[in-house]
Amino acid sequence: MRVVVVGQTGNVGTALLRALADEVEVTSVLGVARRLPDRTAEPYQHAEWAALDLAGDDGEAVVERLAELFRGADAVVHLAWLIQPNRDRDLLRVVNVEGTRRVGRAVVAAGVPHLVVASSVGVYSPVDDDLPRAEDWPADGIPTSHYSVDKAAQEDVLDELERDHPEVTVARLRTALVFQGDAGAEVTRLFVGKVLPVGMLRLGRPPLLPLPAGLRLQAVHADDAADAYLRVLLRRARGAFNVAADDLLRGADVARLVDHGRLVEVPPAAVRAAVSLGYAARVVAADPGWVDMAMGAPVMGTTRALTELGWRARTSAGDALREVVAGMAEGRGLGSAPLRPSATRPAGASTLPLRGPHPAVPPQVDRELLGLYLSDHLTGATAGLGRIERMVGDYGDLPLHAELTEVAEQIRGERELYVRLLRELGLPRRRHRQLLAGVAERVGRLKLNGRVVERSPMSVVLEAELMRSAVVGKLGGWQTLEEHAAELGLDPAQFRELAERAQRQLATLDRLHEYARRRAFRGDDVPAD
Repeated sequence: MRVVVVGQTGNVGTALLRALADEVEVTSVLGVARRLPDRTAEPYQHAEWAALDLAGDDGEAVVERLAELFRGADAVVHLAWLIQPNRDRDLLRVVNVEGTRRVGRAVVAAGVPHLVVASSVGVYSPVDDDLPRAEDWPADGIPTSHYSVDKAAQEDVLDELERDHPEVTVARLRTALVFQGDAGAEVTRLFVGKVLPVGMLRLGRPPLLPLPAGLRLQAVHADDAADAYLRVLLRRARGAFNVAADDLLRGADVARLVDHGRLVEVPPAAVRAAVSLGYAARVVAADPGWVDMAMGAPVMGTTRALTELGWRARTSAGDALREVVAGMAEGRGLGSAPLRPSATRPAGASTLPLRGPHPAVPPQVDRELLGLYLSDHLTGATAGLGRIERMVGDYGDLPLHAELTEVAEQIRGERELYVRLLRELGLPRRRHRQLLAGVAERVGRLKLNGRVVERSPMSVVLEAELMRSAVVGKLGGWQTLEEHAAELGLDPAQFRELAERAQRQLATLDRLHEYARRRAFRGDDVPAD
């Protein structure tokens, strides 16, 4: 069996890849993602990969490319779904709803017989009780939750596909909250934001845990969700399946399971108001619609998954929750953009080795000028690192946030390379210059661009322009070092590779600038304001 998975790098996709790799009936897996993972790392090394952006402006070209990738597949699993930037409703709708339509059209064009799509408990219409609902409960969503509205619209697309193309077997898995420890950093980015220092959870529990009164949650471990997908694939099952662990978590259970102190129940309206204020102030990543969905979504009955798939969760909802909370505290992640670890990375993660047989300054090279030149580039790297790290911290709601995080990690390593280069060549660092650069970068943060308490519409545009200038300057430095590397006892190829990487960094910043400048001077609430 050949399986193509669209959105293979996320929480469920990564777990599904582990399951597919262990299944003897699956002969090959092709992962399709906008940002490719580390293909040398587990479990991503067990698949072929292709890069594609579902939100491409030329929809017909996207469908044609998908159809090329799907040809010869026995099944396509569609998992791609964008949660952030949740202020950009146009982008979310294109990726989540129109993206599903594009995948469906490509499945038909390629003659794939089976399409399996990730739906959610959020697709269901609201209830005010705890009675389990089967898959025939109305799937019209919760109007005040954009996530729920888009999930309902996605299933409308699937209904249309089934009606017009009965030759395609369509399945949809309506999962509860999906947790695993390696998704800890991702959960923090998507829903918590900067309001809570979740890393402090490693040091001890807070004195109390405020939760909305009447809260009840269903959850499923990512590996159990992946097992449900695998069973659907192997049986070529059709229709909707509710996927959740057997236990239902209430507020007291959550407080007990995560061991974070005394439960304080708060009226849901007050919780919603607090989330609204935090969201407006950009310190909470989740909008208040998530509160509405948490309080209104029904309890799902899983009888159909048990009787038709033989599926039952092996990990309880409580254990899955406990695992993801530990992952959040540790900033855990894996080698993909969605699941990347938090900024509190292992020591040495940004280290770049200095390659060369015997680094030394020969007599024909002016030590003073060379030392000044390298020190100035170290100064520039210090200022650039401060700026890019601030951008990563402030602009978590941008679509290119993962790419910015990668650029920041690279610049951190490059700065350390300059430090080692100066040390190995016996040249002074001129630390006062780096100190002044750091101070200047922080003073630059006081520039208001017309706004006092919120991000200016111009901020992302200006930051991208400044970073592009810095990377262009850095590119010149790598080119100069490549030219003189041999006589300095260094490896010219290293600096050529760094110059090529700088070009890729420029391409990322160009895409950021293009995204931001289209939105910079609009009056509506978009993420680049």
